[in-house]
Amino acid sequence: QVQLVESGGGLVQPGDSLRLSCAASGGIFSNYDIGWFRQAPGKEREFVGRITRSGLTAYYADSVKGRFTIPRDNAKNTVRLQMNSLKPEDTALYYCAASALRVTAVTPRQYDYWGQGTQVTVSS
Repeated sequence: QVQLVESGGGLVQPGDSLRLSCAASGGIFSNYDIGWFRQAPGKEREFVGRITRSGLTAYYADSVKGRFTIPRDNAKNTVRLQMNSLKPEDTALYYCAASALRVTAVTPRQYDYWGQGTQVTVSS
């Protein structure tokens, strides 16, 4: 069983950058693809991006493509979400999740383990 803990959220201004971290423990980290999701108040949980277990391939939602990246360090059991050019519509609770599936998993139900979330607020 994998435990995930997110950190790094905060309040930033539009155009700023922020880096979230997802630290894993309790399992073989390299057995899982890691996804990032976000959920704004009153909205469904939304796929943000995903990095494969090797760290070689990432897939992003259109809404963040070109602005967000997902670096992965299997030696440190850590995945990050680097967010640049932040917009007010990026405001949400951000979650990382682990999936054992060997597919491009973009829905929450395809993920087995979840962190508790970290809040990102983009406001002037």
